[in-house]
Amino acid sequence: MQSLPPTQTAQINGRALEYITSGSGSPTIVLINGAGGPLAGWHRVYADLEALSTVFAYNRPGIGGSDRPDIPQTGDVIVTALHELLAAAGMPPPYVLVGHSLGGLYANLFARRYVDTVAGIVFLEAAAPGDTVLNDQHQTFVQKTLNGIFGIFSRRDPNAEVEWVQETVKQIEAAGPFPDVPLTVISGGKRPPRLFMSEAAYRIRADNQRSLAGLSAQGEQVIAAKSGHFPQFAEPEVIVSAIRDMIARIRS
Repeated sequence: MQSLPPTQTAQINGRALEYITSGSGSPTIVLINGAGGPLAGWHRVYADLEALSTVFAYNRPGIGGSDRPDIPQTGDVIVTALHELLAAAGMPPPYVLVGHSLGGLYANLFARRYVDTVAGIVFLEAAAPGDTVLNDQHQTFVQKTLNGIFGIFSRRDPNAEVEWVQETVKQIEAAGPFPDVPLTVISGGKRPPRLFMSEAAYRIRADNQRSLAGLSAQGEQVIAAKSGHFPQFAEPEVIVSAIRDMIARIRS
């Protein structure tokens, strides 16, 4: 595992949030984790990104060394806290947002809320607003069984972000338009086993990935052919290459 910079903390609304940053130059690359994902999950791409520009990664409330949430973690709460954390950490815009999985919803909302600060966006196997129907209508028997088993042994936090995904989607729909900035959607090319994702769900998610690329006139989709849901582990070079190309476009 590649080493990461030492963690730092900042107090945002009375709660400690843990982050790392290094590198130099503009735009600032902002890495936004998936649900429950720690900042260490970027270890296979971090050093290469650090060589390109300033890089920032953090743990949302309840992850790693960040304090547990004390209020519902809707998208509005999360992106407001991120905006304040970037300022507290001395990270000036413009930003290239890189949102993985659920982090894609937050990148989507941040870009609409803080249009003037965003220079580009990378959706990495990102959740699309329309993906919420997959959990409601297209769960396989295995998914439902596993969710039931894990539900028995887990103590759900009513403030946790996963409890507020539907509200986050509503906030995205009510926010301003998506900015016309460089946008790259990186989608894993390996199909999940049918036990874990039905054919109908797979088609819906594939359509939603393509729709994400259509949010900007400058959008494009890249297929990480050897990857499933975590291209940053399976094909880190694809992520680094996409961000490198985007930064070159922004700087030119």
